[in-house]
Parts: sequence; structure tokens; C-alpha cells
Amino acid sequence: MCRNIKKLFNFDSSANLQEIEASSAQYVTKISGCKKPAKHNQQAFDLAVASIAQATLELLNSMEANMASKKNVNRLLK
Repeated sequence: MCRNIKKLFNFDSSANLQEIEASSAQYVTKISGCKKPAKHNQQAFDLAVASIAQATLELLNSMEANMASKKNVNRLLK
């Protein structure tokens, strides 16, 4: 199955903040096993969503810097 994965060129994979938050909420929902947390668990649920969204933003920001430098190197080599 992994051999069928093709790298997409010129693909802008940056997600907006709403997509990141929705994906984080979906992940926490899947891991916790509950669609809607109880009132006494809501704070922990929200904290987990915020933490995952923050980690995702940090990942995307660090990857953009690396991707930009690779593009510049390729452009200079031409």
C-alpha cells in the first residue's frame, strides 16, 4: 500500500486555523471515545484540542521554513 503513495508537486498543503482546530477536535474525539464530553471533562477536552492545534501550527510553521529554503536552493541551482 505504501508504494502507491505519490508525492504531489506544487501542492500547497497549508491548512487554515479552522481546519486545524476541526482536525484537532476530531482527533481528540476519536482518541477519547466520546463525541461530546461530560461537563466535568469539558475543560480537559478543550485543553487537549488546543494543545494539538498548537503543536500542529508549530509543525507547519517549521516545515514552511524548510520548504522555502529547499525551493530557493533548487532555484539557484538552475
